[in-house]
Amino acid sequence: MIYLASDHRGFELKEKIKEWLKELGYEYEDIGALKYDKDDDYPDFAELAARRVAAEQGSKGILACGSGIGVIVAANKVKGIIAGTMTNPEQTKAAVNDEDINIIGLSADYSSEDNNKQIVKTFVKSEFSGSERHIRRLDKIKKIEEGLTQ
Repeated sequence: MIYLASDHRGFELKEKIKEWLKELGYEYEDIGALKYDKDDDYPDFAELAARRVAAEQGSKGILACGSGIGVIVAANKVKGIIAGTMTNPEQTKAAVNDEDINIIGLSADYSSEDNNKQIVKTFVKSEFSGSERHIRRLDKIKKIEEGLTQ
């Protein structure tokens, strides 16, 4: 399952992402915002989507806000989430391949519609390499998350 979330600045982009996912044949669930509200706050929706992704193995999340950064800051506070703001398809493929990223953030204000569409397509089709060096690095990140370093 792919979980979608956005604030008011990412709302229109999220609606387009739904169309793109339908075209690509992927199932999704819109966590919110479910209607445009200029006064909503991105952490509310980013957290909800991140908790769903963290609870469901193999699921992914696509979050949108003006910069694509705020939603990712919030999502990364949820244990089990590895999220990043994506700027192009190549970076997206590498992030999934190397870091096993499970949530991406998209910018509604600073990235073109076509670029965001290509990022979404790349994200849903890419897979983690599973290579030993990437697993080793992810294990170190998990130790940081658990407070087991220092």
